[in-house]
Amino acid sequence: MITPETDANYLIALCSGEERRWRYLGQDARGATWWRDLETELEFSESSLMYAWSIVERLE
Repeated sequence: MITPETDANYLIALCSGEERRWRYLGQDARGATWWRDLETELEFSESSLMYAWSIVERLE
C-alpha cells in the first residue's frame, strides 16, 4: 500500500478501470483527506467519493 505525501501527484485506478491523475492535498483541521483531480482541477474529500479506487504509483 502506498502512503500518499502532501503535494505529490499520483496515478489512481478507479473501479471502472479508468485511470486518473490526482494530487494529494493532505488533511484539513477536521481530519478530512483532500485530493485535486489534475485534469478538472476539482478538489474533493475522500468521504465524498462514491466508488472504489486505489493508488497505482506516485508520479514525478
